[in-house]
Amino acid sequence: MKPLSRGFVFWSMVMAVSALVAGCSTAPVASDVSTAPAPVERYIIGAGDSLEIFVRDNPTLTTTVPVRPDGRISIPLVSSMVAAGKTPEQLADDLEKDLAHYIRDPLVTVIVKSFVGAYSQQVRVVGQAATPKSVPYRSGMSVLDVMIEVGGLTKFAAGNNAKIIRHAADGSEQSIPVRLGALMDGDIKDNVIMRPGDILIIPQSLF
Repeated sequence: MKPLSRGFVFWSMVMAVSALVAGCSTAPVASDVSTAPAPVERYIIGAGDSLEIFVRDNPTLTTTVPVRPDGRISIPLVSSMVAAGKTPEQLADDLEKDLAHYIRDPLVTVIVKSFVGAYSQQVRVVGQAATPKSVPYRSGMSVLDVMIEVGGLTKFAAGNNAKIIRHAADGSEQSIPVRLGALMDGDIKDNVIMRPGDILIIPQSLF
Protein backbone atom coordinates (compact mmCIF):
# COMPACT_ATOMS: atom_id res chain seq x y z
CA MET A 1 0.00 0.00 0.00
CA LYS A 2 1.34 3.40 -1.00
CA PRO A 3 1.79 6.02 1.77
CA LEU A 4 -0.69 8.91 1.68
CA SER A 5 0.64 12.16 0.29
CA ARG A 6 0.95 15.20 2.52
CA GLY A 7 -1.48 17.12 0.29
CA PHE A 8 -4.12 14.46 0.60
CA VAL A 9 -3.78 14.39 4.38
CA PHE A 10 -3.99 18.21 4.58
CA TRP A 11 -7.16 18.49 2.50
CA SER A 12 -8.75 15.61 4.36
CA MET A 13 -8.21 17.50 7.63
CA VAL A 14 -9.66 20.71 6.10
CA MET A 15 -12.77 18.89 4.92
CA ALA A 16 -13.25 17.22 8.33
CA VAL A 17 -12.99 20.54 10.18
CA SER A 18 -15.41 22.18 7.75
CA ALA A 19 -17.95 19.41 8.26
CA LEU A 20 -17.61 19.77 12.03
CA VAL A 21 -18.17 23.55 11.90
CA ALA A 22 -21.17 23.11 9.61
CA GLY A 23 -22.64 20.54 11.95
CA CYS A 24 -22.28 22.89 14.92
CA SER A 25 -23.92 25.75 13.06
CA THR A 26 -26.99 23.67 12.30
CA ALA A 27 -27.28 22.10 15.73
CA PRO A 28 -30.53 23.01 17.49
CA VAL A 29 -30.15 25.66 20.17
CA ALA A 30 -32.11 25.19 23.38
CA SER A 31 -34.71 27.90 23.72
CA ASP A 32 -34.36 30.31 26.60
CA VAL A 33 -37.30 29.29 28.76
CA SER A 34 -38.18 32.09 31.13
CA THR A 35 -39.83 31.34 34.42
CA ALA A 36 -43.03 33.26 34.96
CA PRO A 37 -42.65 35.64 37.89
CA ALA A 38 -44.53 34.79 41.05
CA PRO A 39 -47.65 36.89 41.53
CA VAL A 40 -47.01 39.97 43.61
CA GLU A 41 -49.10 40.12 46.76
CA ARG A 42 -50.70 43.56 47.11
CA TYR A 43 -51.07 45.10 50.54
CA ILE A 44 -54.63 45.90 51.57
CA ILE A 45 -55.07 48.86 53.92
CA GLY A 46 -56.83 48.11 57.20
CA ALA A 47 -58.19 50.02 60.17
CA GLY A 48 -55.36 51.08 62.48
CA ASP A 49 -52.84 51.59 59.68
CA SER A 50 -50.91 54.85 59.54
CA LEU A 51 -50.70 56.39 56.06
CA GLU A 52 -48.47 59.10 54.68
CA ILE A 53 -50.37 61.02 51.99
CA PHE A 54 -47.98 62.91 49.71
CA VAL A 55 -49.44 65.41 47.22
CA ARG A 56 -46.86 66.66 44.74
CA ASP A 57 -46.19 70.42 44.83
CA ASN A 58 -48.73 70.83 47.66
CA PRO A 59 -46.94 70.60 51.01
CA THR A 60 -50.02 71.90 52.85
CA LEU A 61 -51.93 68.80 51.69
CA THR A 62 -49.14 66.35 52.47
CA THR A 63 -49.87 64.71 55.81
CA THR A 64 -49.77 61.51 57.85
CA VAL A 65 -53.13 60.17 58.99
CA PRO A 66 -54.46 57.11 60.82
CA VAL A 67 -57.11 54.87 59.33
CA ARG A 68 -59.99 55.19 61.76
CA PRO A 69 -61.90 52.18 63.17
CA ASP A 70 -64.61 52.86 60.58
CA GLY A 71 -61.99 52.40 57.84
CA ARG A 72 -61.98 56.06 56.76
CA ILE A 73 -59.36 58.82 56.62
CA SER A 74 -59.54 62.61 56.52
CA ILE A 75 -57.08 64.99 54.87
CA PRO A 76 -57.29 68.67 53.95
CA LEU A 77 -59.97 69.19 51.24
CA VAL A 78 -61.19 65.60 51.64
CA SER A 79 -63.23 65.36 54.82
CA SER A 80 -63.86 61.61 54.70
CA MET A 81 -62.85 58.78 52.39
CA VAL A 82 -62.89 55.02 52.77
CA ALA A 83 -59.32 53.66 52.89
CA ALA A 84 -59.74 50.19 54.40
CA GLY A 85 -60.02 47.43 51.83
CA LYS A 86 -58.05 49.35 49.19
CA THR A 87 -54.47 49.07 48.06
CA PRO A 88 -52.32 52.21 48.50
CA GLU A 89 -52.47 52.70 44.72
CA GLN A 90 -56.26 52.52 44.65
CA LEU A 91 -56.54 55.00 47.51
CA ALA A 92 -54.14 57.36 45.75
CA ASP A 93 -56.29 57.24 42.59
CA ASP A 94 -59.46 57.99 44.58
CA LEU A 95 -57.80 60.90 46.36
CA GLU A 96 -56.61 62.32 43.04
CA LYS A 97 -60.18 62.26 41.72
CA ASP A 98 -61.50 64.15 44.76
CA LEU A 99 -58.64 66.64 44.88
CA ALA A 100 -59.06 67.38 41.17
CA HIS A 101 -62.12 69.46 42.13
CA TYR A 102 -59.80 71.88 43.98
CA ILE A 103 -56.33 71.69 42.40
CA ARG A 104 -55.08 71.06 38.89
CA ASP A 105 -53.68 67.63 37.98
CA PRO A 106 -53.03 66.37 41.52
CA LEU A 107 -50.50 63.56 41.85
CA VAL A 108 -50.92 61.57 45.07
CA THR A 109 -48.69 58.91 46.61
CA VAL A 110 -49.85 56.81 49.56
CA ILE A 111 -47.22 55.16 51.77
CA VAL A 112 -48.11 52.79 54.59
CA LYS A 113 -45.97 53.91 57.54
CA SER A 114 -47.21 51.41 60.12
CA PHE A 115 -49.63 48.65 59.36
CA VAL A 116 -52.15 46.32 60.87
CA GLY A 117 -53.71 45.20 57.61
CA ALA A 118 -57.23 44.26 56.66
CA TYR A 119 -58.79 41.75 59.03
CA SER A 120 -59.19 39.22 56.23
CA GLN A 121 -55.42 39.33 55.62
CA GLN A 122 -54.24 38.97 59.20
CA VAL A 123 -52.70 35.71 60.36
CA ARG A 124 -54.43 34.52 63.53
CA VAL A 125 -52.68 32.32 66.08
CA VAL A 126 -54.79 30.41 68.60
CA GLY A 127 -54.03 27.81 71.24
CA GLN A 128 -50.75 27.16 73.00
CA ALA A 129 -48.68 30.12 71.81
CA ALA A 130 -46.98 32.31 74.40
CA THR A 131 -49.13 35.26 73.27
CA PRO A 132 -51.95 34.15 70.94
CA LYS A 133 -52.94 37.05 68.72
CA SER A 134 -53.56 38.31 65.19
CA VAL A 135 -50.37 39.13 63.29
CA PRO A 136 -50.28 41.54 60.33
CA TYR A 137 -49.47 39.57 57.19
CA ARG A 138 -46.25 40.43 55.38
CA SER A 139 -45.19 39.23 51.95
CA GLY A 140 -42.98 36.14 52.25
CA MET A 141 -43.96 35.54 55.88
CA SER A 142 -43.25 32.03 57.15
CA VAL A 143 -44.65 30.14 60.13
CA LEU A 144 -41.31 30.71 61.88
CA ASP A 145 -41.80 34.48 61.51
CA VAL A 146 -45.25 34.07 63.05
CA MET A 147 -43.87 32.07 65.98
CA ILE A 148 -41.30 34.79 66.66
CA GLU A 149 -44.15 37.35 66.69
CA VAL A 150 -46.15 35.36 69.28
CA GLY A 151 -43.17 34.49 71.47
CA GLY A 152 -42.95 30.77 70.72
CA LEU A 153 -44.76 27.83 72.29
CA THR A 154 -45.96 27.31 75.84
CA LYS A 155 -44.65 24.34 77.82
CA PHE A 156 -48.05 22.68 77.38
CA ALA A 157 -48.03 22.90 73.57
CA ALA A 158 -48.22 19.85 71.33
CA GLY A 159 -46.21 21.72 68.71
CA ASN A 160 -45.80 18.85 66.28
CA ASN A 161 -49.59 18.46 66.10
CA ALA A 162 -50.20 22.05 65.03
CA LYS A 163 -52.02 22.86 61.80
CA ILE A 164 -52.73 25.77 59.52
CA ILE A 165 -56.30 26.32 58.34
CA ARG A 166 -56.31 28.02 54.94
CA HIS A 167 -59.38 29.20 53.02
CA ALA A 168 -59.25 29.33 49.24
CA ALA A 169 -61.00 31.89 47.06
CA ASP A 170 -63.63 29.32 46.12
CA GLY A 171 -64.59 28.88 49.78
CA SER A 172 -62.89 25.52 50.26
CA GLU A 173 -60.87 24.87 53.41
CA GLN A 174 -57.46 23.23 53.61
CA SER A 175 -55.78 21.83 56.73
CA ILE A 176 -51.97 21.86 56.59
CA PRO A 177 -50.08 19.95 59.30
CA VAL A 178 -47.01 21.75 60.63
CA ARG A 179 -44.41 20.39 63.05
CA LEU A 180 -43.80 23.45 65.19
CA GLY A 181 -41.92 21.51 67.88
CA ALA A 182 -39.36 20.28 65.36
CA LEU A 183 -39.18 23.72 63.76
CA MET A 184 -38.51 25.45 67.08
CA ASP A 185 -35.74 22.89 67.70
CA GLY A 186 -34.02 24.01 64.52
CA ASP A 187 -35.44 21.67 61.85
CA ILE A 188 -35.89 24.36 59.21
CA LYS A 189 -37.43 21.97 56.68
CA ASP A 190 -40.62 22.17 58.76
CA ASN A 191 -40.96 25.88 58.00
CA VAL A 192 -44.07 26.75 55.97
CA ILE A 193 -44.88 29.86 53.96
CA MET A 194 -48.00 31.59 55.26
CA ARG A 195 -50.79 33.17 53.27
CA PRO A 196 -53.10 36.08 54.13
CA GLY A 197 -55.96 34.97 56.36
CA ASP A 198 -54.28 31.77 57.59
CA ILE A 199 -55.23 30.47 61.05
CA LEU A 200 -52.49 28.68 63.01
CA ILE A 201 -53.92 26.30 65.61
CA ILE A 202 -51.58 24.97 68.32
CA PRO A 203 -53.20 22.25 70.44
CA GLN A 204 -52.41 21.40 74.05
CA SER A 205 -50.47 18.28 74.89
CA LEU A 206 -52.48 15.53 76.58
CA PHE A 207 -49.51 14.59 78.79
